[in-house]
Amino acid sequence: MPRLTIDGLAVTCPDGTSILSAAGAAGIDIPALCHDPRLRPSGTCRLCVVDVAGADRPTAACTTPVTDAMVVRTATPALHALRKSLLQMLVGRYSAAAVADSPDLPLHRLLTDHAVVPAGTTMLELIDQSHPAIHVDLNRCISCWRCVRICDEVQGQFVWRIDGRGIESKVVPDSGATLAASSCVSCGACVDTCPTEALTDAGAASAAPPTAWTRTTCPYCAVGCEMSVGTRDGRITEIRPLFDAPVNRGHLCVKGRYGFGFTHSPDRITTPMVRDAAGQWRSVDWNEAIAAAVAGFRQVLDRSGPAAVGVLSSARATNEENYLAQKFARVALGTNNIDCCARVCHAPSAAGLKSVFGTGAATNSFDDIEMARTIMVCGSNTTEAHPIVGARIKQSVLRGAHLIVIDPRRIELARYADVHLRPRPGTVVAVLNSMAAVILDEGLLAADFVARRVDRFDDFGAFIADYVPERTVEVTGLDPADVRRAARLYAQQGPSLQFHGLGVTEQVQGTEAVMCLANLALLTGNVGKPGTGCNPLRGQNNVQGAALMGCEPHHLTGSVPLATAKDHTAGIWAAPIPDATGLDAMEMLDAAGSGTVKALWVIGWDILLTQPQTGVVRQALDQLEVLVVQDLFLNETARRCATVFLPAASAFEKDGTFMNSERRVQRVRAAVPAPGSAKSDAEIISLAAAACGWGQAFSYRQPADIWDEIRRVWPAGAGMTYARLDHPGGLQWPCPDSSHPGTRVLHTDAFPGIGARAALRRVDYRRSTEMNDESYPFTLITGRQLYAFNAGTMTSRSVTAALTGGPVLDISPGDAAALGLVEGDPVRICSRHGAATMPCRLDDGLPPATVFTTFGCPDVAVNALLGPGRDPTTHTPEYKMTAVHLTRELPAENARDTGESGRTLT
Repeated sequence: MPRLTIDGLAVTCPDGTSILSAAGAAGIDIPALCHDPRLRPSGTCRLCVVDVAGADRPTAACTTPVTDAMVVRTATPALHALRKSLLQMLVGRYSAAAVADSPDLPLHRLLTDHAVVPAGTTMLELIDQSHPAIHVDLNRCISCWRCVRICDEVQGQFVWRIDGRGIESKVVPDSGATLAASSCVSCGACVDTCPTEALTDAGAASAAPPTAWTRTTCPYCAVGCEMSVGTRDGRITEIRPLFDAPVNRGHLCVKGRYGFGFTHSPDRITTPMVRDAAGQWRSVDWNEAIAAAVAGFRQVLDRSGPAAVGVLSSARATNEENYLAQKFARVALGTNNIDCCARVCHAPSAAGLKSVFGTGAATNSFDDIEMARTIMVCGSNTTEAHPIVGARIKQSVLRGAHLIVIDPRRIELARYADVHLRPRPGTVVAVLNSMAAVILDEGLLAADFVARRVDRFDDFGAFIADYVPERTVEVTGLDPADVRRAARLYAQQGPSLQFHGLGVTEQVQGTEAVMCLANLALLTGNVGKPGTGCNPLRGQNNVQGAALMGCEPHHLTGSVPLATAKDHTAGIWAAPIPDATGLDAMEMLDAAGSGTVKALWVIGWDILLTQPQTGVVRQALDQLEVLVVQDLFLNETARRCATVFLPAASAFEKDGTFMNSERRVQRVRAAVPAPGSAKSDAEIISLAAAACGWGQAFSYRQPADIWDEIRRVWPAGAGMTYARLDHPGGLQWPCPDSSHPGTRVLHTDAFPGIGARAALRRVDYRRSTEMNDESYPFTLITGRQLYAFNAGTMTSRSVTAALTGGPVLDISPGDAAALGLVEGDPVRICSRHGAATMPCRLDDGLPPATVFTTFGCPDVAVNALLGPGRDPTTHTPEYKMTAVHLTRELPAENARDTGESGRTLT
């Protein structure tokens, strides 16, 4: 390690460290306006110039690496004079008013220290207020180009560009006009890096700065980004990324950065409510609300027994709260009817991976993105559903990694792909089997790995030969040459890393498709080492944790089968655990419809809005005698069907932990108090348990006490104390003891519960019942979009709502033309199960006969279109494939004039 002297101070630092970083680590401040540790050094502003003994002239500290015995001076009179000259050039057109407005800005302190007074005047044409989240004032631009570089090097969106040359150069968005008209995805990275307030969060100029900052974990998707929440007077005013967060590395997406407004939304429910005999809500205190909820459940239990009640827990709740939810169901209610929304998204991932590898979780980590030579993304629109992972994948590809995308739509990542396979919807098993067949057909097998760690190879080889791509083309619609090219890349350009999403799991063969992904990893040796593996991109922030904490009917904490862990857990709880087989979420709703489940307790899950077959779900909920909803807002389930509403605290208002997609457990910390009398889910569950007579078993003082009990129940998490989790990035399980560093890569030597060898699975492709025909010639795919999250509970009440409109039907231009549609025309969508109407949007990324929409708006019952199809292993609904026909709806007056009610494409 080089040893050098900076301003007389002896400094030791690693090879490759810049002078600027070495000085900063030693507590020596060197001015730098173009520097950001997330970016490659550029030396643009030159303010970091220093004197190096033996050098002919001052050198930029940010671009100069240290050497052994180097002697550096950072603050001589000559350097001060040079920096003054540089500052004068940088602020030649800078607004003089800016210094007075923000005297504590580092740039402005530099100007004061060097007696530099900018003389520029404010030009209104340089101010752009078009964007809902980002305010642009280029009067304050000093041409440091940090906004351009961070958009290129971190987000990979390439929105900001340098227009002109030399002194006439300026920053402009790629639209050439306003930021709102550009390709900006509103991540706010440019705002975060801007040193001059030329780019700020909209409204920040008029808002007082935060008085406190709290480190916590994002409440949106399960990437698990850490963030710093700025608060003032009990309100969140801004959110910033954290540079030392291992997942997001100083970056956030639009939802993480700007999606916090729901916390203070005026329609937030802050008082418990009970519905009276006339169907009207009545505000009550907590004692009356809990008494009403528990009394209703007791009546059902006394009359019909524990099989007639159930609990649905939440992926938005903490690990501690989900643990209490399943303990409440099993101990206080005496039922194994407990589930969470992993059932409708990634239960197939857990089941498929567990059946092949012995563990139903991601095998690797997000850091493997930068280690992989080939990345395969299957059924995931990653840049919209998991933007930070999507950005990291883009950057890796831009640095030379190969990319395979398997998706019917031309998603953003497809622009970067070496191969984009666009199979017919519902045929992913046939596609993955075709890739496996190519690997054997062309001798691309990792023979040594297979010999050491793979079973059933001979049987699999005989089976898979029928799936060579030339034989599956009629099923998949794929060019065999493309399938072969994808298989060669994955098998030969390793290490190869897989990510998959709901496009794989929300199918009738979801679990089996995940097994097919595992087959590919085994055949090529792409498991058990860095840069490889099978990695589900979980949807909600704690969907991995909710299921792992035991919110499943057949598993206890740690996803251990009920029969295996029952005695161990019951001993720690000092309470019995029921033996009777429990129902999952889909089965509970079925049973509610048939009248055998009569009471449900639903936590943080708007099942009426998000479940398929909306009408059937509504009928089932209407049959319940008791429906308790625990949430932030009066969601559709509560508004239409609940009997008791219990107001819950948001993730910004409580302590605990979340678990992200890569098995990483991270701390959640309260930044603001819960409004009114709202309580955390843990507090609410504990009150209910006490009212059921189990107060002693739920007498926790704080979330850390719950976590300590979890560690006793769950051996793989025993080493993850709160003290250790308080460090940036937390820990990844398994982490069995306090000296264990956590596990970044699974299956390095063996497969848990299986042994050294894993078996290949023979999975035959089966057609969905939702295949197209002459009456229903289109396939409807539903999914997420960048600015709206799931049911819209949070994003529809934040700045993010201004970035997106209502639901639209995306359709290819060719299909639109055949229907006589233009952008914005209303379209009637009819399936075999329901109908909905929405405007259309032309999207040339869609293949013919395929349409797409989102499902998060209560005004349009998109999920009423969906059918009853379910994965037979996990009962996960078939969200990704519904046969529909489309009709162009005419205005009523036109229909009267022409006698035509619409035009249908068949």
